[in-house]
Amino acid sequence: MLAAIGHLLPIAIAMALSTVPIMATIVLLLSANRSRTALPFLIGWVAGLLIVVTACTIFAQLIPTPGLGLRPNTAIGAWEVVIGLALIVVAIVSWVRSRHTDRTDLPAWLRGLDRLGRWSAVGFALLLNVRPKALLLAIAAGLAIRAENLDVADSAIAIGVYAVISASTVAVPIILTLAAPHRMEPRLVAAQEWLARNNGIVGSAILLMIGVVVLGSGLSRF
Repeated sequence: MLAAIGHLLPIAIAMALSTVPIMATIVLLLSANRSRTALPFLIGWVAGLLIVVTACTIFAQLIPTPGLGLRPNTAIGAWEVVIGLALIVVAIVSWVRSRHTDRTDLPAWLRGLDRLGRWSAVGFALLLNVRPKALLLAIAAGLAIRAENLDVADSAIAIGVYAVISASTVAVPIILTLAAPHRMEPRLVAAQEWLARNNGIVGSAILLMIGVVVLGSGLSRF
């Protein structure tokens, strides 16, 4: 199980540093109705993480396991190569697009988040887990768990570790802001301004690095 968690760590960190959920969290926390939507958003985000990575892990079980004396599972390696290359392509496309967008303002769809209600905040958080980047990372996580042939209990623990790390950058600001809003507001504003300027570069760099890691993991299985 420790080997699986070791493979999951960079993937979970990449998910945690994904700028879209972080920016959405900041917008919600700076809105007038944060006390009504922040916790539902967190619940939806964590639930979405668990659902998607569990589904990816279950589907990864369909990949056959090699018999004794055979080479490492090249099928898993092949899928990891595909996912790694896809992450690299998405990173490059995101970087190119970020060069042609205004870096001084938030996207229009983020500015509208302050009008969300409780259930719409849950639904929006769930939807964030089916973005192409999030799905690719979840598939990579499912493959990492599958590669170690874990039993159900160990797989559940690995999924839990992945979800905790991935959700940390959403959970911590929400908890701290609800506990001490006046102290956190200046930090949230500063973080929002920095992310508005740099989210494209940061997100692309993280995806590129994780894509290379997943690609290397896949190649090592051949």
